[in-house]
Amino acid sequence: MKTLLLLIAVMATCATAVADLSDISNYREYSKTLSSSGQPNKEQLQEAWVESFQRVVYLAFSDHDTSLENEDRIVKELGMDYINIPVNWGSPTKKDFYLFAGALQREPGRKTLVHCQVNFRASSFSFLYRVIYQDVAVAEAKKDMDSVWTPNTVWTAFILDLLEENGISPECDGCDWTPQQQHH
Repeated sequence: MKTLLLLIAVMATCATAVADLSDISNYREYSKTLSSSGQPNKEQLQEAWVESFQRVVYLAFSDHDTSLENEDRIVKELGMDYINIPVNWGSPTKKDFYLFAGALQREPGRKTLVHCQVNFRASSFSFLYRVIYQDVAVAEAKKDMDSVWTPNTVWTAFILDLLEENGISPECDGCDWTPQQQHH
């Protein structure tokens, strides 16, 4: 099975249209072990495996109209762990975030791709995880999140609430927490 997976990866790499992780919508690499993005396609998931990703976390419902059909099977057949936490766009919960954080904390060294449809949920959860569990400065993590999007009212309140609950001030040089009126 491992030989077959290696052959698939080599073939995917040698194809004329080589998949590149940077081609995934809003792909961001935060560290050697944590990246986030919008929805990858099958070839991009194969490239994630080639790039030594060990875990994929999907933060949306599997029946979303832009979801990759059978993503769980594709990821598992590549030999990576697959976690799906269906986060409701209009009402993310603390339970969703702590479920996500708990999964990452169990094996913090595993190279992980966190994604949703366009990297709004994923960049927000990555922001919170990095600040709360990895001691990344709020200003640095917010700059990364802002490069993807400026959270709307619902997501700004969610983020600020979790920061407060964890005793972290959202204040920092250059941090503007004014929510945007964006729709998803």
